[in-house]
Order: sequence, then C-alpha cells, then structure tokens
Amino acid sequence: MIHPHTYIHPNAKLATNVKVDPFTVIHQDVEVGDGTWIGSNVTIMEGARIGKNCRIFPGAVIAAIPQDLKFQGEYSQVVIGDNTIIREFVTINRGTVDREKTVIGRNCLIMAYCHFAHDCIVGNNCIMSNNTQVAGHVTIGDWAILGGMTAIHQFVRIGQHSFLSGGSLVGKDVPPYIKAARTPLSYAGINSIGLKRRGFGVEKINHILDIYRCIYNKGLNTTQAIEYLEEEFDATDERDEIVTFIRESNRGIIKRFTKNSVDEDIAD
Repeated sequence: MIHPHTYIHPNAKLATNVKVDPFTVIHQDVEVGDGTWIGSNVTIMEGARIGKNCRIFPGAVIAAIPQDLKFQGEYSQVVIGDNTIIREFVTINRGTVDREKTVIGRNCLIMAYCHFAHDCIVGNNCIMSNNTQVAGHVTIGDWAILGGMTAIHQFVRIGQHSFLSGGSLVGKDVPPYIKAARTPLSYAGINSIGLKRRGFGVEKINHILDIYRCIYNKGLNTTQAIEYLEEEFDATDERDEIVTFIRESNRGIIKRFTKNSVDEDIAD
C-alpha cells in the first residue's frame, strides 16, 4: 500500500492498511493509524500522531515547527483524531512549551488551505471551511462550524455548537450555541438549525435562547447578566456551560450588533 516513490523514515510507525501515494515524505517520530490514506505530495514531520481512517489530501503539511519566534526547539506534537479529513494544502503546526501539542479532534472536516498555528485545540465533529486561518493558542469546541476565510486572533475561544459566517474576523470569544455574523463580528441569534440537527429538543433550544436574551437583549452588562442567570434560572448543563465560558473569557465575548458598533469599528 506504500508507493515506491514515497519516502518513509525507518522510525515512522504506520499501522496496517495505511495507503501512501507517490512523492509523499513521512519523517521520523510519526505514527499513523489503521486505514488512513495519505495522498501525493504530503509532508508529515516529526511529532505527528494521526488517527485511524483519516484522509489527507495532496499538498498538506502536518507538524511543521511553529511560526513563533519564542519557539526554542522544545519537543511537541500534532495530534489528529480518527476519521478526520484534511483537504488540499492544509497546514497544521506543532505546539510549543505552552500546550506542547496542537490537536484536531475526531470526525472533523478541514477544507483546503486552512491553517492551524501552534497550540490550537479543536474539538470533535468540527467543520472548517476553505482558507480558515487560526492563530496560536486558539480553542474551538465540539461541533463548531466556521465559514470560509474566517480569521481567528490568537488566544480566542470558540464555544461548542457555534456557527460563524464566512469572512468573519474573530477578535473576541464566541460563546457556545450561537451564530456569529456581520462586521464587526456580533451575536446573530442561536444556532437553532444546527442544534435541531444534533438532536436538541424545542424546549432545550428555547431555554438556550432565553439565556442569550438575558445576556444580549436585557440591557445588562456582562457581569450583571451572569448574576441574573445564576439567580433567576434553574441550573442546567447549558446554563452552567454558558456562564462558565463567559466568566472564564479573558478577551471578552462578542457583542450584540448595533449601528453604534459599526460606527465604533469605523472610528477604530
């Protein structure tokens, strides 16, 4: 299953039924799981850990060293979960001393020309559309969907089940379960269609919507909204997750869209 025009370092570990097409290079200290296909002209460098039944398309570069001037050659990895698809010319850099690895979860679709910098953590079942660019130390939750040409600032967090429109410039944290759109990037309602597709019932979706109405539509600042939710809403997994996400946000969360937010963006 290994084409003769492929180079594989003797210390690389490839499981059974791995297929590698011509002109691909696999360095030492690489592990590839059973049933994975690696297309032509792929470069997989030291520290890559690739799961089972993945598909890596031509031109991808996995586990190159970070594009970070603070990187001192410390040992780090890229970890890719089972059943993940990595399309043409995707680049995924190794971690640094911060997290020691960059992680792409299971069952993800990473479309062509996406880039993931050092120390990113991407959850399971995520979709990153073409040319998404993710800076270092970013965390993306399960089931997140990012539209094409999205650009994410370093240290940003994207909550699970969120949906970001194409061309988004993400400089603030995006809470879970919501849609984010417009310029500047703003709250655009909850991701009700995505939640329905994943088995969320109407009652739970309405509960999430009520939570975000308190955060964005009640005229409260973030601290006041969190206090109100804890006092007035029964504890649920969704309420607690949203409250914890916002409380732990270092960059602050995206705001509700208003005409004033456009004027402020222009002034900046």
